[in-house]
Amino acid sequence: MTQLSRPADEDVLVGAVPHDFSEDPFPVRGLDHVRFLVGNAWQTAHYYSTAFGMSCVAYRGPETGCRDYAEYVLTSGKARFRITGEVRAGTEVGASVAAHGDGVGDLALEVSDVDAAVAHARDSGAHILEEPYELSDEYGVVRMAALATYGQTRHTLVDRSRYSGPFLPGFVPSGPLFQGLADRTKHYFQAIDHCVGNVELGKMDEWVDFYRRVMGFTNLKEFIGDDIATEYSALMSKVVASGDHRVKFPLNEPAPGRRKSQIDEYLEFYGGPGVQHIALATSDIVTAVREMRAMGVRFLETPDAYYDTLGDWVGTTRVPVSTLRELRILADRDEDGYLLQIFTKPVQDRPTVFFELIERHGSLGFGKGNFKALFEAIEREQARRGNL
Repeated sequence: MTQLSRPADEDVLVGAVPHDFSEDPFPVRGLDHVRFLVGNAWQTAHYYSTAFGMSCVAYRGPETGCRDYAEYVLTSGKARFRITGEVRAGTEVGASVAAHGDGVGDLALEVSDVDAAVAHARDSGAHILEEPYELSDEYGVVRMAALATYGQTRHTLVDRSRYSGPFLPGFVPSGPLFQGLADRTKHYFQAIDHCVGNVELGKMDEWVDFYRRVMGFTNLKEFIGDDIATEYSALMSKVVASGDHRVKFPLNEPAPGRRKSQIDEYLEFYGGPGVQHIALATSDIVTAVREMRAMGVRFLETPDAYYDTLGDWVGTTRVPVSTLRELRILADRDEDGYLLQIFTKPVQDRPTVFFELIERHGSLGFGKGNFKALFEAIEREQARRGNL
């Protein structure tokens, strides 16, 4: 295969479409941040800084007047993680960690009109967790609210159009978590491509309808039957997307199989529905995998046999098959182009949340051609854990 040039960083997000926000009753502009609820915010932030190459930009905690939590905000390009841990017992964050382990508690959405979005959501039958309110400091004002979605996951709605601070009022600017990261100039990924949720059997269509009815999302893709099954297990998946397709939420539910599927395992160990994985858009998956693996990130392994015929059907990509084989990166092609992707193992003790790295070259898909190889790799890990 011929090695082609690497795309520019601004090209990592593919598939946005024109959208008239003035006619949208729930105008989602983008994914504002992903909030992780964890048992130790400092150690988690340290991990994502060192192993994922992210930069710490903001902090709040007891030193800044926040008596209940320590929170670190990390960025990589447009991707933003908010890491929250409790500093005393008895908080909602501690209760979530006790029930679910470390996980994603909030997929916060940037909206242009919080009040209009909440009014539409209420009329559409959504559960409003927090009515619109404002936070302010010397940097300006942020208007926010929150809606419930599957399990205990929430969508905080954020309008930061009148704010210039490092994150939200109450947070102070922060530099690298230790001196060794001070000279970092390049990030491994530049944006969040999509966030995947797992729900119970029979609930996928209910939540697809929720996103359509409440937020005006469209049904972008669906995968059922043999498309998304192995010899032992199966699942069903549908992808919903915001008006301009910049926010994409695949939703999975288990399907009957001979053994326990990856969705069944997740639901058991997470204790219910929740965010399964986050796909990170990168402009250089080869460098990202090499660097992240060197820092201890564990990726799923793909057998050599996968690569023996890969070039025959995926065609020419910018990365030679020999390099894909070396790093265990997957490739897939559709009518719009191709993509390269790889998946980490779970990043906490429970077999729940993991990550995907994805480099898109025109493809709007999610690696349909790799589903079987991916699921078989996950099943091998399930078998090692005794959970298949």
